[in-house]
Amino acid sequence: MYFPYFIAYMLAGFIISLAVLFWALRHGQFQDQERLRYLPLADRSHPSAIKAGRLNRLEGYLMLGLACAGLMCTAAVLFFTLWRWR
Repeated sequence: MYFPYFIAYMLAGFIISLAVLFWALRHGQFQDQERLRYLPLADRSHPSAIKAGRLNRLEGYLMLGLACAGLMCTAAVLFFTLWRWR
């Protein structure tokens, strides 16, 4: 039937999730949790502008590409499911 498509879809999502988790751990996204809980309470009238470097733009494009790949996988699974269902 169409179970291999769902298994491949779930496996791809799991691998992408693990890759994003390890990226976040390597870049220190989960450090200093005590300070971060009070950030919404900080009084900032003028937030400082962060200049995006080439690496930050590259990471943004990579995340956009991963999101598009996930949407394409979802569309492919739906297409093959409905195609085989007829």
